[in-house]
Amino acid sequence: MSARILVSGASVAGPAVAYWLARYGFEVTVVEIAPAPREGGYAVDFSGPTHLTVLERMDLLTELRSRATGGRPSRFVNGKGRTIFQLPAEFTGGDLEVPRAEVSRALQERGGDQVEYVFGDTVTALEQTTDGVLVSFRDAPARRFDLVIGADGMHSTVRRLAFAPEDACVSYLGYQVAGWSLPNQWDVRGELIFHNRPGTLAGLSGDARVPTQADAYALFATPEAVVPRDDRHQVLQQVYAGQRWLVPELLAAFPAATEVYFDAVARVQVPSWSAGRIVLLGDAACGATLSGLGTGLAVVSAYVLAGELAKTGDHERAFAEYERIVRPYAQRCQGEGQPARLLAPTGRAALRLRNLLLGSATGRALAMRFGGKAVPGPDLPDYTIA
Repeated sequence: MSARILVSGASVAGPAVAYWLARYGFEVTVVEIAPAPREGGYAVDFSGPTHLTVLERMDLLTELRSRATGGRPSRFVNGKGRTIFQLPAEFTGGDLEVPRAEVSRALQERGGDQVEYVFGDTVTALEQTTDGVLVSFRDAPARRFDLVIGADGMHSTVRRLAFAPEDACVSYLGYQVAGWSLPNQWDVRGELIFHNRPGTLAGLSGDARVPTQADAYALFATPEAVVPRDDRHQVLQQVYAGQRWLVPELLAAFPAATEVYFDAVARVQVPSWSAGRIVLLGDAACGATLSGLGTGLAVVSAYVLAGELAKTGDHERAFAEYERIVRPYAQRCQGEGQPARLLAPTGRAALRLRNLLLGSATGRALAMRFGGKAVPGPDLPDYTIA
């Protein structure tokens, strides 16, 4: 089995698979378009025994628990800031909630000197031959690798170059979601506060560990699948015009934010996760925005892919077995409802019904299935024994 592997993407899936591959003796390079490890982003969830088993086998579970947020309850308010209903921390936090940057940093640290990380560059072309893949980069000279793993997210460059155009693999689900950092002038700590109007949700959260910092959120229905970067603030102002609560202050902080996330709510479906010596991993293969399960799925998928490569010694067999084990699990994770419709109902009647439903104990119990609840995972081989 050849041993030189390129991984595109250094969020979670990429560093996770790089860790395992290096542990099994492969020579691994990770390339990431961002100039440095990303510091912002949402808190991410791990839910259920499948996620926690893999973290335990990485000797990472105790460390991530020390970095965990502890989960945060949610409170929905009206235009005057009065509470309409509340949801427990389990609704958004799963079994373990950790800031995304903390997860990524821990995984990169696990790889240590055994993994080469290249930041500020990206793949521009992939040419497969009988014995490898010639990879061209935007800045660095071209290099030959034995295998390429596309772990570069929902808008994967590797998938576009080697599989199909993005519009053939990514289905838009009718919402845009945004998040940005801002000063915590309201002293919000340890909770998520949300305000709705039909088709929109605005939110604010604070982390008790960093009391001066807060995060704002926006989720809104729109037929536009893409919002150009230069139009984002204007679009937010148009969509949220006239809203009360803290909405004007949150939007006013958007232009100055140093950490911004803005993307479509979408689902990724690819007929086959591999093409020759190239394979997709994480959101590039099976992403689903707001599912609450994508990070755990990425870690599980990385464990299986690397384990199969180490076990079989043949990339074709390994890729096929990886997809056989993980795809049904990924489809169950993708099918766990569409949280956007619950968080931001598009009609007045639907919004009133949602509030009545979640205002009752029975309704809240029913709604937990849309949160971070675990999805039954596959029987995981224990590759670490070998």
